[in-house]
Amino acid sequence: MDAANTTDPVKQTGKPSAASPHSPCILVVFGASGDLAKRKLLPALYNLAASGLLPSAFAVVGLGRRTFGHEEYRKYISDALQEYMPQGIDTRVRDWLLERIYFHAGDFNKPATFGMLKESLGKVDKDRGTGGNYLFYMATAPEFFGEVASQLQASGLTQETGKQWRRIVVEKPFGHDLGSAKALNQDLLQIFQEKQIYRIDHYLGKETVQNILAFRFGNGIFEPIWNRRYIDHVQITVAES
Repeated sequence: MDAANTTDPVKQTGKPSAASPHSPCILVVFGASGDLAKRKLLPALYNLAASGLLPSAFAVVGLGRRTFGHEEYRKYISDALQEYMPQGIDTRVRDWLLERIYFHAGDFNKPATFGMLKESLGKVDKDRGTGGNYLFYMATAPEFFGEVASQLQASGLTQETGKQWRRIVVEKPFGHDLGSAKALNQDLLQIFQEKQIYRIDHYLGKETVQNILAFRFGNGIFEPIWNRRYIDHVQITVAES
């Protein structure tokens, strides 16, 4: 479908945008058939679309191990939205998002997977008018982070030319200790510039963590001793599904 003939989600919902949508792009999700994508990432994209914060020229290309076709994957995501959006969904926004979603099965360790991805991105880019801008989202197991980044570089998908931009988002965990975090960071910086890398640990935004920070800096008796000189480590357990 030609991107010029699609309907803007802001017009669908009739809601004004709280901020300007970003530039056109394709979101490439590695691990798109996994739990993180189904429970968190795709519902978050729906919310962005419902708020008018996604550009009209937008698409999602998912890669995963499961052998979905495009339509099978759209059904999978449609069912997930129905399950994980308890407040209900606007079917117009859901359909707007689903028609922009594509899926390919592949092995992250095989160069052929990334050759297929490059070809698919070129086609989707042309169909959706996304301007060659790619956002790579790591929703995979941590052991694939470095491998996927290396394969992207080898296939020529990390190069920014002209006004085209490329970004990579690494979902938690960013390493399992300081040493592994530094090693992963070093691997990524050999391929991407710092401005291209986004590191996410969403638990840092949870109320429990924020309360600890407020308690520390709001109490003069604790602030001097609650630092790395006196505390070896902090463990926070969040018991959720």
